[in-house]
Amino acid sequence: QLARRSALSYKAKAEAIVVLQDWNMEAPKTREFAGMLSSLGLDNKKTLLVLSDADRNIFLSGRNMPNAQVTAANRLSTYDIVNAQTIVLAEGAVNKLSEQLA
Repeated sequence: QLARRSALSYKAKAEAIVVLQDWNMEAPKTREFAGMLSSLGLDNKKTLLVLSDADRNIFLSGRNMPNAQVTAANRLSTYDIVNAQTIVLAEGAVNKLSEQLA
């Protein structure tokens, strides 16, 4: 728990965390997922997308992306945090992480 908190603090100081509103995908579409990353300027960076809960469509959309990983807040590991260049957090994931790390 302390290691995760420390790793997240390090990423925040490096300005490598982006917070987005919660969103859903109606169907798994890699093109839409890639477009979202591209609009954030993250298409060439190793990106970790953290959701509040497991979302099958977003997970399936992101699994074919070589520089992207999708996980739920309750499955977030220190390795995942350190391994990513940029972390994209859904608003709900921020709430869950703050509860877990409090």
